[in-house]
Order: sequence, then C-alpha cells, then structure tokens
Amino acid sequence: MVAGMTESFDALDRLDLLDLDSTLAPENQLLRHTIRRFADEQLRPNVADWFEAGTLPVRDLALEFGKLGVLGMHLHGYGCSGALPSQYGLACTEIESVDSGLRSLVSVQGSLAMYAIYAYGSEQQKQQWLPAMARGEAIGCFGLTEPDAGSDPGSMRTFARRDGSDWILHGSKMWITNGSIADVAVVWANTDEGIRGFLVPRDAPGFTSSEVHHKLSLRASVTAELSFDEVRLPAEAQLPAARGLRGPLGCLTEARFGIVYGVIGAARDALASTLTYAGTRVQFGRPISGFQLTQRKLAEMAVAVQNMQLVARRLGELKDSGQLKPHQISYGKFANVSAALDVCREARSILGGSGITTEYPVLRHALNLETVLTYEGTHEVHTLVLGEQLTGISAYR
Repeated sequence: MVAGMTESFDALDRLDLLDLDSTLAPENQLLRHTIRRFADEQLRPNVADWFEAGTLPVRDLALEFGKLGVLGMHLHGYGCSGALPSQYGLACTEIESVDSGLRSLVSVQGSLAMYAIYAYGSEQQKQQWLPAMARGEAIGCFGLTEPDAGSDPGSMRTFARRDGSDWILHGSKMWITNGSIADVAVVWANTDEGIRGFLVPRDAPGFTSSEVHHKLSLRASVTAELSFDEVRLPAEAQLPAARGLRGPLGCLTEARFGIVYGVIGAARDALASTLTYAGTRVQFGRPISGFQLTQRKLAEMAVAVQNMQLVARRLGELKDSGQLKPHQISYGKFANVSAALDVCREARSILGGSGITTEYPVLRHALNLETVLTYEGTHEVHTLVLGEQLTGISAYR
C-alpha cells in the first residue's frame, strides 16, 4: 500500500492542535480505536479499487458493520446497542475518513431506514425488520427524493391511494442509496390524508429499481432509481406514527447529525495524507512543507478541521442531552460540509499532479463531498434555515 492511502498516526497527532483527543472519555477512545482499526484493515486497502470500479460490496460490508455494532447503534433495543449520539458521531468520523460512500451506507441503514421504523413504525414492523437490519442481514433504503422533488419534498408526485384496506402506491424515487439491493424500502408518498410513510418489501409486485451509473462522485456507493407501478400494499405496511412532512424530515435531521461528524473524517484524512506527502516531496532542495506558502495552507486547513470538531462536539453535547434543535443541525451541516470540501480542494493543490490520482485520497474525498454538500438538504436550504432562525422570516418561496 502506498503511503498516501492511509492516515499517518504521527500526522493525526500533529493535527490535534487543541489537544481534543485528551478530552475523550476512555470508552470513547476505545470505540474510536476499534472502528479506526477496522477501517484501516478492512476498508482502506480496498476503497480506491471500489471507487474506480464504481461499485461497493454492500451485502458483505453490511454484515461486517453489523458485527462491529455500528448499524443503528444509537437506537435502543431490537438488537441495537443504545450508544450515545456523540458515540455514533465518532463512528461516522472514522468510517468517512475512508470514504463518504461507506458512511452513507451506515447512515442510510441506521439513521434513515432503521430510524424511520424505530420512530414511526408499529411494534410488529420493528420486530420484523430492526434486529436483522442491525446485524446487516437485511438492507434498507429511504425513498424521499424524486426526479422533480428534491429540496421541496412536499411537492412529491408519488401517490398512495386506498383500495379497501390496502394501499396502491404509484410513482418513483431518485438518488436512493442502496436502492437496487435493499430488502425493504421506506417510501414516502402523498395521499388524500397527507404525506405518509410505507414499508415496501423488495419482492412486492410492481416494485422495480435501476442502478445509477456514470457517477463522478460517491462511486463507492450503490445509487438507484425506484419505480412503483400500482404496488399493492397491505394496511400494515403503513408507518402508523408518521403524519405529514414531520416524519421524513425527522429522519433527515437524524441523518444530518452523522454527516456533521462524518465529514470531519474526510477532511482529516485528506489533510493527514497531505501533511505526510509535503514532508517527503522535495523541491528546490528541501521538503515543500518547509515553504511559507505551503505552511500557510496547512495551518489554515488544520484550524478548519479543528473548528469542525468543535462544532460537532457541541452538537453532540446537545443531542446527548436531548436538547438539539433542527436549526442547530443545519448550522453543523452548513459549516462542516463546506469547510471539509474547502480543505480537500486545498489539499489537492499541495499534492499537485499526484493529487488527481486514486493513489492519494484527497480528490476522491473532494468529489464525494460535492454530493454530501447537496444531499440531506442542500447548502442553500440550510442557509435559509439559518436565515429564518436569525430573522424570523421564511424565504423558501
């Protein structure tokens, strides 16, 4: 393995300018160490090949993540460990330090599909799906976004109508992680009674999926379009506690929390590999890390990563205590994703030509973060959430 593909522990130590690691509780240090070791041994050696091939062995990885205990780890019962949200955040950081596609797998499974069932499902639905999903034996996906309804989910065209005690579902969803291989899809649809959520099993007649290819971002991730052609669902397929947009938006808030932590890993990995590279790349008779312009870039990037960590720590404290508010999640995604993207772009400039290959992770992280900037609420949407919080005026329309 080339040096640039793995984080240098010496580099990681030097990046902790505020000595934040010393404030981690022993159990959190152990958790982070366990997941970091798994990432270094099982994920990092393969991720460049997965990215270049534009695929991911989701089924195999889900089983490994299940053994590791990270799928739905912040949920309680049903085979889930009931970890603190901040501990789940630490896991997201270590997983996304390898690739955003891997963290997306964990987020979609645990914070979207599993959380939707956990928060809004019946006891029978929870018993049927959550234990198997926590073990990685069943894969879930989350169908909200449509080709013509992204930032405005209330305008979704997917519709479910009643037919006796059954529901008939018709429509499509787009950009769905794990959609082509999921055993169950959490699907949101308009009805005559407002927006409702449904659990659609893979084998439901009329339910088809097609994988999205030719991606330049999140290539180590399975993305699909879902189609529902008059899919008949029994009454018990409906998520009984989900009413209106509060259901899917509650799931998105849960998933965005993991993103706030996860993107720190991508930025940290890019910076650590760049710091190592700059110390060994010799030009004009000395390492390029000894030049003032390079040191300025490294200093600015390191401060940005530490600031991202501070934002995540604060949001973790709020969520652990049950006080986190939606606009604060928007603050975290707004601040951390854009900062991570800036770090990765700047890191690429230090690596020069080497930075455009998969030998080093920096441009792969930057390409992935272009998608992370957009999904789970675009940067513009979170700008308006913060603007409304500051002014009291909604500017969405």
